[in-house]
Amino acid sequence: MRLGKVVKSNSHCDYVVQLDDTMEVEHPPQADDYGFGTFVKLEEPDVRHWAVGLVYNSQLFNPMFLSNGPRLSSDPDPLFAPDLINETRTLLGVVLIGCLKQEPDRTYGVHGIPRIVVPVNTKVFRMTPDEIYQFHLNSSDRPQFSYYSHLLQFGGSFAAQLTQQVLKELADSSLFGESDRRALEILCRELSWKTMMGAMR
Repeated sequence: MRLGKVVKSNSHCDYVVQLDDTMEVEHPPQADDYGFGTFVKLEEPDVRHWAVGLVYNSQLFNPMFLSNGPRLSSDPDPLFAPDLINETRTLLGVVLIGCLKQEPDRTYGVHGIPRIVVPVNTKVFRMTPDEIYQFHLNSSDRPQFSYYSHLLQFGGSFAAQLTQQVLKELADSSLFGESDRRALEILCRELSWKTMMGAMR
């Protein structure tokens, strides 16, 4: 499912995505489609895959907020204001955590900071469960979670909560075997303990 497009970057692995609205697509994404911790892929279908990322932040942009201009006492009449459009926007903060490597017989994930710079206007899509599973397999088809420390460092002010949520959702899913799910649960409990102890200091 398409969510929107890249409009700017704050760093090499921190991008801002503008969500599509009814002016751009017939069926824009709903609130449940781009929540905190959603896996997304940045790519041009059938052209090039750029990167995989996680939604770590959101911003609502409303140019009318605190506007000192005159206001109408009633709803505008479209007959006299045909060009009046809604300029509110929803922006998502996306941290890049790797990319998908596609080979003729399989697809697997490469975790870490992508080397390439993602261009402006690159389309952004929500990843399917199958794509998320493929991203968490290495070239030997073994489960991996190598972006753990990267996410803690570059996941914004909610990095610990974001990492915990991703770990828990992966552990609760049916994507991995029993031993791998236990490893993810242990990692999640350890991070939770470290976060709690850090807050008590």
